[in-house]
Amino acid sequence: MIRVVLPQHLRTLARVSGEVSLDIAGPVTVDSVLDVLESHYPILRGTIREHVTKRRRPFIRFFACEQDLSHEAPDTPLPEAIVAGTEPLLIVGAMAGG
Repeated sequence: MIRVVLPQHLRTLARVSGEVSLDIAGPVTVDSVLDVLESHYPILRGTIREHVTKRRRPFIRFFACEQDLSHEAPDTPLPEAIVAGTEPLLIVGAMAGG
């Protein structure tokens, strides 16, 4: 089981509390996690990545094992700690402004 932590506004939208656990068949990548997440919670489609291009939205970041994976290719395998379920994949709403 892959553990995913969503930002509060997306947890509210999906009506979940805490972490989301997902069963991923095949390689565990950001894309495969988001595919399963969006299939379980269709309300999240378009909130994390664009509908058509599937590119990450500008103010969304992905973190795993204390590393920012936001600019990695979406089909890059996630670290073994994520695959094993010992660490969660963090989806974070970035802040901007001054």
